[in-house]
Amino acid sequence: MAMATARHILVETEEECLKLKEEIEGGADFTFVAQQHSLCPSGRRGGDLGAFAQGQMVPEFDATVFSGPLNQVLGPVPTGFSFHLIEVIKRW
Repeated sequence: MAMATARHILVETEEECLKLKEEIEGGADFTFVAQQHSLCPSGRRGGDLGAFAQGQMVPEFDATVFSGPLNQVLGPVPTGFSFHLIEVIKRW
């Protein structure tokens, strides 16, 4: 079974997601941005979701994590929860 570790930032709007992505790509620390802005409880941990298996997350999130490049800020990824920025740390 495929596994991954990732972190994410969950926000309400695509515009906010794009703004935060630009800040991170400009040098802002992903962990700090997640702690300040993420609506998900994982934000307190810098967005860290730990390890999870393929199929455990909602389909849009899962597809991004298991097909996108590693160590890049991916998104905005829309889901039923709102909009995510995702960074895949490791896959195996």
